Amino acid sequence: MLEIRQIPMGGRIDDFLNIVDHIYWDDPAYVRPLDMELRDRLNPKKNPFFQHGEGAIFCAYRGGRCVGRVTAQIDRDHLARYRDATGFFGLLDTVDDADVARALLARAESWLRGKGMTRVRGPLSLSINEELGCLVEGFDTPPYVMMPHHRRYQGSLIEKAGYQKAKDFYAWSYRVGDLNARVKRAREEVLSLPEVSYRRASLKNLDADVELLVEIYNDAWQDNWGFVPFTRREVEKMASDFRPLLVPEITCIVSIDGEPAAMALAIPNINELAYDFKGKLLPNLPKLLWRLKVKGPRSARLILLGIRRKWRGVRKYAALSAFMYAEMNDGGRKLGIREGELGWTLEDNGRVNAGIQLMGAKLYKKYRVYEKSLTNGAPSA
Repeated sequence: MLEIRQIPMGGRIDDFLNIVDHIYWDDPAYVRPLDMELRDRLNPKKNPFFQHGEGAIFCAYRGGRCVGRVTAQIDRDHLARYRDATGFFGLLDTVDDADVARALLARAESWLRGKGMTRVRGPLSLSINEELGCLVEGFDTPPYVMMPHHRRYQGSLIEKAGYQKAKDFYAWSYRVGDLNARVKRAREEVLSLPEVSYRRASLKNLDADVELLVEIYNDAWQDNWGFVPFTRREVEKMASDFRPLLVPEITCIVSIDGEPAAMALAIPNINELAYDFKGKLLPNLPKLLWRLKVKGPRSARLILLGIRRKWRGVRKYAALSAFMYAEMNDGGRKLGIREGELGWTLEDNGRVNAGIQLMGAKLYKKYRVYEKSLTNGAPSA
């Protein structure tokens, strides 16, 4: 018999965390996220998402054993922006059983209906500014930091529960090395402009610089599908979280006539450094610090890049993205970083995707976000 149990946010979530060991026991690409980080994210007292959102946790049990998990959540900032009565599910992981996935999603849908939602979208955990999508291509390589990983069957189980594709997101693999001729020319074009200056993010002024990075991001991305801006409290928490991870050499802030105009931020790939921790930071913290500060990471992920809208349509600044990629490539190379991930990007953002390909990056993973109507059981348009 299948049983679905609800766990309050901030409650005891050991089964929710440990189910991944059963699901991914034979998947060499899986890297278990740090339990401490996920506990904090699902705790309303510690995650500023809950200042504008709420949610519930569900676990599925068969014969007393946990066989799957999911969250359901609403984001009032999303609802205020789009007025679409859309709620979300996230952190879905199940055994290869359509009944388990269907029952978990049905329970999440029921919770969302109770909050007045007429459509459900996911997986997002917990918002579009965190991990999103179900992996549908690229199962053979480990996920980078803040990117999800799934078994090959998971997307099919979501579809069997009545969901249809809403949007695909891309992740790009990049090899650090010599710049190609086109990127070198783009870099020289930007360097020749007297009104353009650039610098690295500052560890001494990290709070102010993270606020600046997010301010540019919120301006640059506000027309993108599903966008919800970071709040001030989320920016403050981001600055705190990034403090031990920030490597100035793989950041770039560009100003035009003294006004911050564009930014790019990459962070070391913690999944590379914590692949063998099995989700436990303790007693592995000394090992993590040694790998991060002494041995040094060999991979990094570009997590933020944006150009203010007022500058994007100006022809002579068209090379700003390539310029920032070039600067971060050289900075990473000096640190011994050999490879990176760029993304995620929207499948239909042709301009951004073309710029990434210009850098020599290759599409290597796809993530899918699904939708379903909650009014008649049919997929949303």
